[in-house]
Order: sequence, then structure tokens, then C-alpha cells
Amino acid sequence: MAFPASELKILPYNRAVHDLNGLNPDELIARIQEKFIVNATNSPEPPVCGSFCMLLNGKWYLLTPKFDLKKLDVISRLDVTVLQDNILGPILGIDDPRTSQRIDFIGGIRGTGELERLQAMRKAAVCFSMYPTTLQQLMDIADAGEIMPPKSTWFEPKLRDGLVCHNF
Repeated sequence: MAFPASELKILPYNRAVHDLNGLNPDELIARIQEKFIVNATNSPEPPVCGSFCMLLNGKWYLLTPKFDLKKLDVISRLDVTVLQDNILGPILGIDDPRTSQRIDFIGGIRGTGELERLQAMRKAAVCFSMYPTTLQQLMDIADAGEIMPPKSTWFEPKLRDGLVCHNF
């Protein structure tokens, strides 16, 4: 199946972390502030690529890196990689998101309302709303012969699959 780029929509793949890895909320924010500008926001969705939002104790925060993303390679500058390499791994102790039982991935079609619901139900201590990977980023990674990190894109439309048999 082939889709023209104009008909393809990439949605974010958000993250919900079950615990704060032994930190309290103030300690978590202080650790994050070492590498990111942290500002309270009313918007649960990041406004631009290169930033993401964090839901902590029912409040949204915009996180913007203090470092220059342009100096990073094509994979390392993806928002999902920036989050993994600077917060999820070193601060929250989620070294391998593929196997960790402490993190859930929330498909973009479910939106930020699902993050708020999970936190209200105490199923997530902290959530991250991601900016969707852009089509240009996807093409840049393909051109570099690289592979996208896990759970970095949610594509729409979804292909229907199945098997149809017809007896003659």
C-alpha cells in the first residue's frame, strides 16, 4: 500500500510512567531543570518540534532543551530520543523502554486526555505529551539508513489487514 505524503498523518506516541523512581515531584523538576527550561503551561500539547509537555500532579509543564538540538545526529535530535536520553533513562531509570514494565505508550489517537485520565486514576505518576515526529524527520532517518526508535510514530490512516479466502 502506498500513500502520498499529503494524506499521511503522523501522530505523537505519548508516554506514561508509573512512578518517579524514588524522587518526589520537586526533586524530579529540579533534576529536569538541569537540562531543560521548565515552564507551567495550560496547553497539554507541545507547540513545536524540539519540546514536549509533562503532566505532573495534574499540572502541565512545557519542557524546552537548554542544549542545541541541531548539533545532534538525526536520531538523537528526535523528541522521543531527547526524552529517553535525558529524562526517562538517567532520571527515571527506564533504561530500555522496550522491556520496562514501568512505562506505557499511549497512541496519539487517544490524545492527551488519556494521559490526564491515567494520572487521575493514579496509574501514572508522570506523563509526557510528545510533538509528533515530522515527515521530514522520518525521511531524514530513512535517507541516513537508520531505524526509528521504538514507539516514536503513530500513523493514520491505519491499514486494515486480514486474509480472505475464496473457494472455487
